[in-house]
Amino acid sequence: MQEYIVQLSKYFITIFMALYTYEGFAVFRFKDEASRSGIYTRQYIVLFFIQFAGFLTICLKSGNLEYLFFYGIVQLLLFGIIVMTRMMYPRSNRLLVNNMCMLLGVGFLILSRLSFDRAMRQFVIVLFSMVFAMFVPYCLEKMKFLKSLRWTYALAGTAALSGVLILGQVTHGSLLSFTIAGITFQPSEFVKIVFVFFLAASLMEDTSFLNLSLTTVIAAVHVVVLVASKDLGSALIFFVVFVFMVFAATRNYLYLLLGMGGGALASVIAWRVFRHVQVRVQAWLDPWTYIDSQGYQVTQSLFAIGSGSWFGMGLYSGTPDSIPYVEKDSIFSAVCEEMGVVFGLFLILICLSCFIMIMNISLRLKDRFFQLTAYGLGIVYIFQVFLTIGGGIKFIPLTGVTLPLVSYGGSSVLTTLILFYLVQGFYILRQQEEEKRVLRKGNQKRRSTGKRTVSRAETDFREEN
Repeated sequence: MQEYIVQLSKYFITIFMALYTYEGFAVFRFKDEASRSGIYTRQYIVLFFIQFAGFLTICLKSGNLEYLFFYGIVQLLLFGIIVMTRMMYPRSNRLLVNNMCMLLGVGFLILSRLSFDRAMRQFVIVLFSMVFAMFVPYCLEKMKFLKSLRWTYALAGTAALSGVLILGQVTHGSLLSFTIAGITFQPSEFVKIVFVFFLAASLMEDTSFLNLSLTTVIAAVHVVVLVASKDLGSALIFFVVFVFMVFAATRNYLYLLLGMGGGALASVIAWRVFRHVQVRVQAWLDPWTYIDSQGYQVTQSLFAIGSGSWFGMGLYSGTPDSIPYVEKDSIFSAVCEEMGVVFGLFLILICLSCFIMIMNISLRLKDRFFQLTAYGLGIVYIFQVFLTIGGGIKFIPLTGVTLPLVSYGGSSVLTTLILFYLVQGFYILRQQEEEKRVLRKGNQKRRSTGKRTVSRAETDFREEN
């Protein structure tokens, strides 16, 4: 009986994921949040069933009742995020909240299967990160001076990255982080957001050649420092964000072509200069020849995806532990092995629906600074998803970038939650502006109607007398 439950659960999980994903795109048929309320309610229910089926399977397969306790506190956390966001910000975008909780839930599920200790640590990370991120929209509304801090963003970002270059710890050949009071930080994760704010502040009003040149120099300093630290995955994200934000600000396709050409040239130079880039490219081009060395992670990742087939082997039925750094770099492969390629495709679509909603919010913002910032944050998010999944399926070389909200990690989780709540803040500000505009329009109409009424009364009075 137990085995039947385990085998059936993977099909139920996939069906529920399909329903959730469908509802996530059905949202875009409606313009206002009130019309979408039924969709969000159905998403809550589906999210609960996915978590229940997943943790029940893990509990039955492992025989460890601790997973049921963990399931309970995870549901309380996810439910708390949804309720608290709705209470604090009634105008918030509920699709982004739901998708954020779904991605966190999938992360908790697969991390519980990989390592219960890491899953518990991830829970603590998310809990404390949410305490901080939840107040971001409130601060955003109060801090009207953000668009005037262009040079502060530039100096803060450069200083933080340079500090890692000087004092950072070497991780897998790269200077990525440093530790303070036993807590490890990866500054490049936080500087991504600061970098987007810098570009938005720099490009919101002035897109002249002189200003673009100055902005390019400062952006290049960020990228060069990251390259010197051998954090090439982050350097690539910074570069792509710069190119697309310049294009969004100028609408000049020449800059986009120059950026693509410069990126191609920089990739060739990096391949020539850095040994670990050569190793990763070699592993990407022909991992089977180097299956016992540099190609091991790529081949194990592909084996895992292939073993999972369409509907997966079932939670606790695969061997995702055989993939090096699986909880960070290759979490998508672990998901596909045990939960199926179909589930993995739906996971990608959920990430894509987040990106579409962020772009939708960006397009509707009236404030140019907020518009460019939301656009840049959307590019940061979706490009990081692309790098992680693309590396895992051998579409591109591995970059060591985590899958936002799903992979294990402290700095990555915190910055992604801040990113989501920054976008929420922009959305809330837009809602407030729209309500004020409608209110002003209504008041003007009432005043205009009142004037016309007085005018007719006066005319009638004169005619009668």
